[in-house]
Amino acid sequence: MPTAVKPHRRKATHSGAGREVVPAEVTMAMTGQSSCSSMSNHTKERVTMAKVTLENFYSNLIAQHEEREMRQQKLEKVMDQEGLVDEEKRIRRSQHARKETEFLRLKRTRLGLEDFESLKVIGRGAFGEVRLVQKKDTGHVYAMKILRKADMLEKEQVGHIRAERDILVEADSLWVVKMFYSFQDKMNLYLIMEFLPGGDMMTLLMKKDTLTEEASQFYIAETVLAIDSIHQLGFIHRDIKPDNLLLDSRFGYVILFEFTRAHRTEFYKNLNHSLPSDFTFNNMNSKRKAETWKRNRRQLAFSTVGTPDYIAPEVFMQNGYNKLCDWWSLGVIMYEMLIGYPPFCSETPQETYRKVMNWQETLTFPPEVPISEKAKDLILRFCCEEEHRIGATGVEDIKGNAFFEGVDYDHIRERPAAIPIEIKSIDDTSNFDEFPDSDILQPTAAPVVSNHSEADLKNKDWVFINYTYKRFEGLTARGAIPSYMKTGKR
Repeated sequence: MPTAVKPHRRKATHSGAGREVVPAEVTMAMTGQSSCSSMSNHTKERVTMAKVTLENFYSNLIAQHEEREMRQQKLEKVMDQEGLVDEEKRIRRSQHARKETEFLRLKRTRLGLEDFESLKVIGRGAFGEVRLVQKKDTGHVYAMKILRKADMLEKEQVGHIRAERDILVEADSLWVVKMFYSFQDKMNLYLIMEFLPGGDMMTLLMKKDTLTEEASQFYIAETVLAIDSIHQLGFIHRDIKPDNLLLDSRFGYVILFEFTRAHRTEFYKNLNHSLPSDFTFNNMNSKRKAETWKRNRRQLAFSTVGTPDYIAPEVFMQNGYNKLCDWWSLGVIMYEMLIGYPPFCSETPQETYRKVMNWQETLTFPPEVPISEKAKDLILRFCCEEEHRIGATGVEDIKGNAFFEGVDYDHIRERPAAIPIEIKSIDDTSNFDEFPDSDILQPTAAPVVSNHSEADLKNKDWVFINYTYKRFEGLTARGAIPSYMKTGKR
């Protein structure tokens, strides 16, 4: 190559600290000065990377300005509602300005894994794990969700993890787990969320044979409000199951968690829709079914396929679905609470799939576990054809169901927990399973994947751009970091 060309190719479109240097070749391609047909795949990849980087840089600047304006407007509205006098408003504005300055400083600070001390593994799934961690500079205790990038790419879960991150950013709700930070490194994605030592609904159900109808009414009513809160944001959860219903240890209320749909529904789609053939399991009585279910439940939860017990049939059909699929899942959970196992459980995921797809024949109630007609009717209204499903006309249809008679939805969080949860400290993990430590945080722990080489994974890393997030600690539904999170081990 002639030496005269080299300086031209190295010319940068930007200069200055912290900005990515974009080769002139890429700039020419972005501005139409070079024919796309003559570009190599590597150059096309660089073009896409540069385009996404620049677009995100400027869109973030605009978004930060708009968010700051919205927070200021929200502050003024709150002060007017509280009827503050001018001097009180001046003090409040000054406090808010200091918070904004601190937040701007925080945004400029690069957060990484080295800022947290890992205390214990408290959850493990198909694509990563959840750890109890402590932020080194403050002592605050959090739950850190770790997801392997290679697995996200290999299993085509990038869109789902992006959706989860976006939901947690937008959902300033009492019913959704609060995310404080998100960041990434070469190997993993990290979500830093509030730690709820009460555990999850799956753990509670594993400890109990069944729940009373009064307790089930409490948890189902709260989950209705939780699901509706994300529906109002325009999201569908698609993975409502006991594992993803966290329990606040102080009040016992339900908080939604885990918005990454890790189920591989394509695993099932080549199976025929014949009736189930696990006759041994079908001939068991309710007690033996419950025992078998509990024995297999953990293994299913941690598999790469996931448990299909709570997935609505229209999701499997892959012909399109809407938010009503979440209400089907809630009906399955209600059945499990009252009967002791979900209605379609089998000894294999394939048989469970067949039962779900043939729910008109397989959704039955064992006579040896009697439940009220009101409870049975609501379950059947959740688990039915999509067009006839309760909730199709709005959440008020569900809230007004006879099963919820006497529920005060406006003050439900002031009601004592149906089942009290005891914890000894903020870092008490007794309500979680025991997991051995892993090497997911080690640089050498990169999983070997079949369809992507290491170089290929590096080239595709741009799909995780703009993943970083830091929450503004003020004027949120649950306010700043709760005081109970600030008491951790030093």
